[in-house]
Amino acid sequence: MPELPEVEAARRALQAICVGRRIRRCSVARDSVVISGVSPLRLESALSGRSILEARRKGKNLWLRLDEPPFPSFQFGMAGAIYIKGVPVTNYKRSAVQPTDEWPSKYSKLFVELDDGIEFSFTDKRRFARIRLLDDPESMPPISELGPDALFEPIQLNNFIDSLSQKKTGIKALLLDQCFISGIGNWIADEVLYQARIHPLQTAANLSKESCKLLHQSINEVIKHAVEVDADSSRFPSDWLFHVRWGKKPGDVNGEKIEFITAGGRTTAYVPELQKLMGTELNRNSTLKPKRAIRDRTKSDNSAAETKKNKSKDIRKGENLANVAKKQDKRKTKIVQNGDFNGDLINDPSKKRGAVERITRQRKRPTK
Repeated sequence: MPELPEVEAARRALQAICVGRRIRRCSVARDSVVISGVSPLRLESALSGRSILEARRKGKNLWLRLDEPPFPSFQFGMAGAIYIKGVPVTNYKRSAVQPTDEWPSKYSKLFVELDDGIEFSFTDKRRFARIRLLDDPESMPPISELGPDALFEPIQLNNFIDSLSQKKTGIKALLLDQCFISGIGNWIADEVLYQARIHPLQTAANLSKESCKLLHQSINEVIKHAVEVDADSSRFPSDWLFHVRWGKKPGDVNGEKIEFITAGGRTTAYVPELQKLMGTELNRNSTLKPKRAIRDRTKSDNSAAETKKNKSKDIRKGENLANVAKKQDKRKTKIVQNGDFNGDLINDPSKKRGAVERITRQRKRPTK
């Protein structure tokens, strides 16, 4: 988040409002994490005085083609966003900066003023975004490493089915792989799998042709609709999983319960009643075992181990008691033989004989 629809909304806004205008001045944050591979001063000097000819995008990456290279590129990360002063771009889910906030935002990483007074900025609150200065963005990483764009370069159905048949990874992880298809992120992957009724952990190669067709259709429809409404989630269809998938909170969609698992390294919302694992996947995916069952098994194992431990402790305790009793008997016998019993010298033979008999009876008593 943001994903292809959010980045495309930003590109369209820049294309409509900023193309054909000259950059009067710009200001770059002194942030060596977000400003990648170039100094703030170098970025400022490279942009100042240049004219914007085009706003381009591939996957979740956007760049501005200027009247001469190098060109600034923007990788949006988890919370990157383009804002144009006085112009609503898109208010996507969990947007870090609100239109009513100070201008430019304290989270602004690149602020630009154009020759006609228009201002825009690229913000990033969480600092996962990257701003780079590239001579030819399309031929350089990370853009050159991306797979076909899910909107501009949709994969043909037959090629899509053939490609999935060769992938031994889980389908959710595959959809998140930007080298396979670029632009699909966590919420889109959850949405298209829900609409295609495919379990997120299902191995891609094990999908039926019918499932592949449904998935191909869902990808095209979800992305097309999200782009048409400029990624305004309030205009998404009311029956989309999108509206109820956030925060790992218990809920349901269209009357069916939502559950959360980890797939492709990401928190994943799915509907178990509709998205079922098929074939051998049922046996291979132990992560689907109910958490309560795992806790009960662990509790049982711990209980058995504790019982064994306590039994060993009781045996050792009994052995120790027997050894103590033996030592006490030896001590008493020695005392009687020396004529000193309970601290008193025993000179009377009859008393000495009685003491020996008592000790003998005590020794014959079973140890408890």
